[in-house]
Amino acid sequence: MGNYSAVTEFFLVGLSQYPEVQLFLSVLCLIMYLIILLGNSLLIVVSILDARLHTPMYFFLGNLSFLDICYTSSSIPQMLIMFMSERKSITFLGCALQMVISLGLGSTECVLLAVMAYDRYVAICNPLRYPVIMNKVLYVHMAVWSWVIGCLNSLVQTVSTMVLPFCGNNIIDHLTCEILALLKLVCSDITMNVLIMTVASIVLLMVPLLLIFVSYIFILSSILRINSAEGRKKAFSTCSAHLTVVILFYGSALFMYMKPKSKHTNASDEIIGLSYGVLTPMLNPIIYSLRNKEVKEAVKKILSKHLYLWKI
Repeated sequence: MGNYSAVTEFFLVGLSQYPEVQLFLSVLCLIMYLIILLGNSLLIVVSILDARLHTPMYFFLGNLSFLDICYTSSSIPQMLIMFMSERKSITFLGCALQMVISLGLGSTECVLLAVMAYDRYVAICNPLRYPVIMNKVLYVHMAVWSWVIGCLNSLVQTVSTMVLPFCGNNIIDHLTCEILALLKLVCSDITMNVLIMTVASIVLLMVPLLLIFVSYIFILSSILRINSAEGRKKAFSTCSAHLTVVILFYGSALFMYMKPKSKHTNASDEIIGLSYGVLTPMLNPIIYSLRNKEVKEAVKKILSKHLYLWKI
């Protein structure tokens, strides 16, 4: 190991053997990134400006939108530069920073989606006690702890990976500094890293998913007992939006982190990773906007108000 110089930069060569695909993805990612910024920013602004949306559900949704903006901003601009650049390099520190941000925000979203499921469970199964149970102190603490848990997991995994020796290996066969791709370059024993990642995957993927599943069993049972057809429709509408986001996010995350690991990165893995990091954040505001009457009414109200002021 002493014959190797320390790695000071990495080269991201994901999909480099498919230049036409890279060109197509660069245009597609740019369009999707702009939609992510616009859609999620709009949701945040609407949830702040409309007093009717000052509820736990929209507080969590605002956190999710902010998280998606930060998550995609940590990887997409760098990815677009790599697609257009001849020298597809990133510094050691830049790679570590990208990893800690993306992993931290991804972990936070896992916990946050479980928290949102609990919020829907209380709202539908205990509607009369909902304001008492989901008081401001509780839902703010739940959001804060989601961020804390995600950041702690990210720090532990990133530090434990970046201190390992790479023995001069600095060619990452991936589009971003993704922890699984980086561990393949390590030239020492990674048993402890695999153990940490396995425990984190169980705690932050499987446990929240199980809690969401249990919550929706109770939610579905309560919805079916609602006498009013309008009440059932409204309950299904708010829950189906969250459930759609859960399926998209956890489906791609489970594929990435729970499937058997191979030594070489497949093109399909990179495309799935791209959908996990770009497609889901883009669809989140669209899903919540299209399937949520309150959000659509709030957007119309704000737009009509600003158009009226502009005419004056």
